[in-house]
Amino acid sequence: MFPGTRLRRLRSNRTIRQIVSENTLTPNDLIAPIFVNETLKAPTEVSSMPGVISQTPESIMGEAKRLEDLSLPAILLFGIPSKKDEQGTQAWDPDGVIQRSIRNIKDKSDLTIIADLCLCEYTSHGHCGVLKNGTVDNDSTLELYARTAIAQAEAGADIVAPSGMMDGQVLAIREALDGEGYENVAIMSYSAKYASSFYGPFRDAAMSTPSSGDRRTHQMNPANRREAMREIGADLYEGADIVMVKPALAYLDIIAEARNMFDAPLAAYQVSGEYAMIKAAGINGWLDSEAAMMESLLSIKRAGADMIITYFAANAAKLLKSD
Repeated sequence: MFPGTRLRRLRSNRTIRQIVSENTLTPNDLIAPIFVNETLKAPTEVSSMPGVISQTPESIMGEAKRLEDLSLPAILLFGIPSKKDEQGTQAWDPDGVIQRSIRNIKDKSDLTIIADLCLCEYTSHGHCGVLKNGTVDNDSTLELYARTAIAQAEAGADIVAPSGMMDGQVLAIREALDGEGYENVAIMSYSAKYASSFYGPFRDAAMSTPSSGDRRTHQMNPANRREAMREIGADLYEGADIVMVKPALAYLDIIAEARNMFDAPLAAYQVSGEYAMIKAAGINGWLDSEAAMMESLLSIKRAGADMIITYFAANAAKLLKSD
């Protein structure tokens, strides 16, 4: 054996392994997604996501402070209103669940607030926009996204995150925000969002399962990689400040290619199904869920993500702070 091939020297103890580590996770890499449910009287665990608690517009203040104390930098809010209709009007109501929650958090916390911007949680049919002949009408939906962005910005959102995968959504939102004087509100676009089977627990928590049909006309085909690069490029051209790949674990190749192609902040969303699988396996004793959690997050960081949206954010931050 040649002297230079003894690579195990650099694995011989914990501190050596640390100093040669090529990637490192910190709490600053993590963003916590939070459900705020207007129909609840008290915080309630999501049955299909053990450990994930849906908050009320009032309890969200305490949860935000808890996450801030863990050194997490940001949260991503999803709202579930008490009333839904065909257009999802509660999404842009000044007193809607997300707008109230943003104002409540701003009173108690310095966290960066990211507001998910879509209509699926607010429409009676569960689709991401206005329906026309049974399918989502792209251009009519853009007008409602623009209204929602302005309402979220007025409430104090630092970043809006359009997740509906409508063509032209970033440009419509950027023009609307700039036109109302919110040039400093950033856009985190769900640029490469796939029509994935890993969203099931989220749809339970957000009460957003479509009443008919599916979202394959606007979410991406899991078979396509080159299309994802076109989507990301288009969003950056339209004015996106941060781009996102969703889901994460089954799409690490997309994250890696996006990192290689684009010099822009890149987020990856470790979605509800990815979380639920690891939690369920841990509960059943099939694997060490904490070790699997950290390994999965590190794999997303290694692929090239600058920030990771994950339901593990609080648990991972606790472990990272205790190291």
